[in-house]
Amino acid sequence: MTSRLLMAYGARERRAGAAVPGADDVRGSTRATPILDHDDPLVRAIAGRVVSEATPLEALRAAHRIIARDVRPVYSVEDRRRVSRTLRLGRGSCSQRMAALEAVARAVRVRTRVRGLLVDGAFWYPRFPRLKPFVPAQVLLAWPEFRIDGAWLPVGELFTGPAAGRHYANDGGETLFDAVARTGIDWDGGSPAEVSTCAADGGSCDLSAQLVADLGHFDDRDTLFDRHGQTLCRTARTLTEPVLGRWTPGTGTPAPRTPA
Repeated sequence: MTSRLLMAYGARERRAGAAVPGADDVRGSTRATPILDHDDPLVRAIAGRVVSEATPLEALRAAHRIIARDVRPVYSVEDRRRVSRTLRLGRGSCSQRMAALEAVARAVRVRTRVRGLLVDGAFWYPRFPRLKPFVPAQVLLAWPEFRIDGAWLPVGELFTGPAAGRHYANDGGETLFDAVARTGIDWDGGSPAEVSTCAADGGSCDLSAQLVADLGHFDDRDTLFDRHGQTLCRTARTLTEPVLGRWTPGTGTPAPRTPA
């Protein structure tokens, strides 16, 4: 029931034939990129607020809390938007908010890289129950990792221990970016179930059943999107961004237009 009509032309073929970069060969970086423009004053301001934390891990957690509070979640489809633009707008998609966290990490000298994940579009059905025919068949997700204490830490393991409440259901107002603060998100669980398995106490969430393909690791999300394109084609992004870019998850309708 998902659609391939809105997907970037040729992206499926490129992804199917692409070699998967080995994790050990991808070192990540702290440099600025067109997306991760951490030299911008807004990114530097957040970095300045968290750099005094006791450890790099605590700094990243503090940055996550700031971004979660100050950048309103929306369904924006422009994955290549500069972090500085996201912060100025005060709203961003799950991908854009994760990019903001990466930029802050690099600003405080924590190396980052991303893992390219192709996720089944049906995973997003609960959010768009009346628009299922228009949901892309596959969604490209740039999943950040951070170099902490000599090891790579996926964003899904940024916080430890359950915070309480319910499992992640990918509906309502909570996005993956928000969910990692209270539950572990795992794409490698290998659950034999045909659906995602999430602990009832919110402690862990195995989403491996939703993973269509692992595209490997990349030094930054710019390189991932250069090689594999964005989820939607340019025409689809141009037509849908004015609506989805202001639509807050869980509200049912786009938010009122605000100055950009």
